[in-house]
Amino acid sequence: MSIVAVLIETTENKVKPANFGILTAARETGQDEIYGFVTGVDPQMCKDDLAKFGVQKIISIEAEGVDLTSKPDLQAKAIIAALRQYGATTLLGLSSTVGKDILARVAAQLGAPLVLDCLSIDLQKRTVRKPYFAGKTVANLKVSGEYFLCGIRANSIEPIEAQTAAEIGSFRAEIGDDDSYVITEVIKNESGKVDLSEANVIVAGGRPVASAEHFEMLEKCAATMNGVVGASRVAVDEGSASHSIQVGQTGKIVNPKLYIACGISGAIQHYAGMKTSQVIVAINSDKDSPIFTRCDYGIVGDIFEVVPALTAELSKQSA
Repeated sequence: MSIVAVLIETTENKVKPANFGILTAARETGQDEIYGFVTGVDPQMCKDDLAKFGVQKIISIEAEGVDLTSKPDLQAKAIIAALRQYGATTLLGLSSTVGKDILARVAAQLGAPLVLDCLSIDLQKRTVRKPYFAGKTVANLKVSGEYFLCGIRANSIEPIEAQTAAEIGSFRAEIGDDDSYVITEVIKNESGKVDLSEANVIVAGGRPVASAEHFEMLEKCAATMNGVVGASRVAVDEGSASHSIQVGQTGKIVNPKLYIACGISGAIQHYAGMKTSQVIVAINSDKDSPIFTRCDYGIVGDIFEVVPALTAELSKQSA
């Protein structure tokens, strides 16, 4: 039996649901012991959620006098120390903004290979499936070397529960603080907002949405499904939306269960960022728009009529 370590991401002392698919992948062989590595959070707050998805041990990683959550290079060093302490050579995590940052630093410090944006993994064969060329092709890669480090795309693996009795442990890394820079302020995203790359439902707007005020219409629709709002590059370039919610080749790659494209033409640059969505719904007044050849369901109509009507119906059903 070997140990598979999973880098657990949290928000407001809660485990991000996107972690559960990663934990399902970690249990693939059914013979490995699953360790959940957490930093900057009370492990007791995570215990029930992680135990439900097969984590046997939750390890709270700390370092005396160091805020690991604000210094990712030191967090990576502490994670490496924990891997060595517990004899783990496999580390999995989300291919999210945070995951990519931490995993890349761990790989660099170890001098080990790293594969990000994986769609699936095979722990026994040490292989992964990863998309290339804007998703036009998927490669099967075999990872060699002592360490197996992977970032898995959120929502690419369906979570399956496997209840365990998780133990809580702590590990204090013997690392000194790095005084070459000082964190003076941390500006967080709006509270409660799910990152686009981890969202199950996305309602995205294109050029016809036309203004930040009109994006509030999409916010209301997304809220009925506990979703978030995205935007096309054109909408961002015209100042209607923030770049932080841009979907596409030059924005974020998303993989939700439901993607509703409002007034989006379906240009390949945008489609490349959301093509792996499980269900795509398109709303557009142009019946010849390319998005209708790439969606599961299409509505030809004015988004300013269709979206409010959809929001009203969804609100009625949720009530």
